Amino acid sequence: MKMKAGIIGCGSIAKLRHAPEYKANKQISEIVFYDRNPERSERLASMFNGSVARSINDLIEDPTIKVISDCSSNENHHIFSTKALLSGKHVLCEKPISLTVKDAQEILEAEKKSGKVLMVDHNQRFTRAHQKAREIIRGGELGKVLTFRTTFGHKGPEHWGVNKSNSTWFFKKERSGFGVAGDLGIHKLDLIHYLLEDEITKISAFQGALNKVDEQGKPIEVCDNIVASMQTKNGCLGSASFSWSYYGEEDNSTVLYCEAGILKIYHHPEYQLEVIKSTGEKVNYQLETIQTNDNQTNTGVIDAFIRCVTTGEKPIASGRDALGSLKVVLGMLQAAETGRVITVNPS
Repeated sequence: MKMKAGIIGCGSIAKLRHAPEYKANKQISEIVFYDRNPERSERLASMFNGSVARSINDLIEDPTIKVISDCSSNENHHIFSTKALLSGKHVLCEKPISLTVKDAQEILEAEKKSGKVLMVDHNQRFTRAHQKAREIIRGGELGKVLTFRTTFGHKGPEHWGVNKSNSTWFFKKERSGFGVAGDLGIHKLDLIHYLLEDEITKISAFQGALNKVDEQGKPIEVCDNIVASMQTKNGCLGSASFSWSYYGEEDNSTVLYCEAGILKIYHHPEYQLEVIKSTGEKVNYQLETIQTNDNQTNTGVIDAFIRCVTTGEKPIASGRDALGSLKVVLGMLQAAETGRVITVNPS
């Protein structure tokens, strides 16, 4: 049975990922758009042959809309996602799930009370290279993961956001909350949880607004770079770097050092996954093209979300998963601000 989808927030993430993937899904009959800037919702409705809701309540309370993507800015997720769930909608919320643990728990309570599907767009869990890497780790051929390093960086949200300017909400403390840590960092911290089936429990970090300025030419209110060292519950050690100032090209790579070899993910220009065994044997995988800001491909997130709605399948990226990753980001920022090693409990 076909269903209508609603999208809250008509910025770049809605335009380039959510809307095209809903449009391509055969079970979606129409997309209804809402943005506090009516011109943006009108523009996307025209692009995707959809319609416009004139208010947030019109969208959330529309009985013909069954699923909603919350693509609003970070500070609004707990408001809109909670309200949508309690109004009987299945919800796909952009990451981070919220800016505080309390607000995230509010969304999870709404999920429980409503009985509806809540999925969070931690889309790195869905790439074929990451899923294959998890399969290899689970298979045990490389032994346990001992250490890792991961990075995610590009030239900044002012080049990606809908208004293409330094006035972007990503640079505002009250709206983005975490800067690059919540924009890019949370993806990779969540990915480490997914790949290792483990949890980051100790973390230290350094951060800074090293390069970005706002529309007044002043240093931005949040970090544009952050680096961290961490330890998992099972004793694995790792490092991470997240940046909005990688101006040559994006870096979205992760390397896992195991007892019997190495896994390199999105490290080679041709092979998305490289397995280098301690025996010297090498196995290279060509699986897909990694999605970047300049190369938009289907993430598979919307298809997975609709499948969960229609079949009862559990989400790969649940609200509880997202809460755990949020706790690590908050711990990383606390570590950077205090100069201490912070212990976190994602569970």
